[in-house]
Amino acid sequence: MKAYRTGFAVILAIFLIGAQAAAEVADKIVAVVNGEIITLSELHRAFAPYAAHIEANYKGPDKEGLLEQNRTALLQRLIDQMLIEQEAKKSEAGVAAIRDEEVMTVIRDMLAKNQLTMQTYLKKLAEEGNTLESVKQEIRGQMLRMRLLRREVQSRILVTDEEIGEYYDRHRQDYEGREAVRIRQIFLPAPEGADHAARDGARAEANQLRERILKGERFEVMAARYSRGPAAAEGGDIGFVERGVMMPEVEKAAFSLSLGEVSEAIETEAGFLLLVVVDKKGAGLKPLSVVRDEIKAKIEDEKVSKKYDEWMDGIRKKSFIDIRL
Repeated sequence: MKAYRTGFAVILAIFLIGAQAAAEVADKIVAVVNGEIITLSELHRAFAPYAAHIEANYKGPDKEGLLEQNRTALLQRLIDQMLIEQEAKKSEAGVAAIRDEEVMTVIRDMLAKNQLTMQTYLKKLAEEGNTLESVKQEIRGQMLRMRLLRREVQSRILVTDEEIGEYYDRHRQDYEGREAVRIRQIFLPAPEGADHAARDGARAEANQLRERILKGERFEVMAARYSRGPAAAEGGDIGFVERGVMMPEVEKAAFSLSLGEVSEAIETEAGFLLLVVVDKKGAGLKPLSVVRDEIKAKIEDEKVSKKYDEWMDGIRKKSFIDIRL
């Protein structure tokens, strides 16, 4: 779900009517959920980063309408999050509380993956009008949701061989067609206009990284740490690329590699690349035995999404929810 900011007129009014009245507005209850409340100030705080994003990027004619629509959607999200937390607290739910250290572990892993320090990240959050506490609350909610999903939804999902076969027959076009390779890449920029030292340094770094990968270090970890190209944070995974799309020298290397094989350093006008092919498709129909696990995962995802919506709807129906916004 996506949501955004409160209107400028509301913010201006809060400043104009004085501290006491502003406190009263901030304390206004916008929703009651089984006896627990969500206040207007809580909604404002959660909405602020999205508000800033719309202010900076939306150029359409109905900004206030978009803000209101997304603020309403965010309130529903906060209500659902509260319902999930209430469900987890029930003695029969059997879902352990999310400890703060678990949340911080997720944040530290994210920072390491993106090569950010905590200080830099906190500064970035402040620039976006966000806080570490709000990020932690969001992550805690996601982790709680996943634990409940596993207990209440995912453990009850069954995918049969018949369903897999039917899906394969209905989506055969997804498993045949033009030849394509799914690649991960490490890109080290060194434009042709750069001096020889810069080009030689990038070439040497590419060769060093290749040697480390051949000795056992994971390509995706090296990509997340050293690549300055697209999808570095995703381990350099740029997805499937068909013939005729890449630069000739890159395409020649990509389509000549075996699965899992790491290319030599590829020199381009922009710099140097290392590639590894993680999957291939096209040039014929993949047999069901090859794509069975992939299809099973897709069907499971569809069933989990539907089951979760049904489960969440059931919780809403048996709960007392009073929206006063």
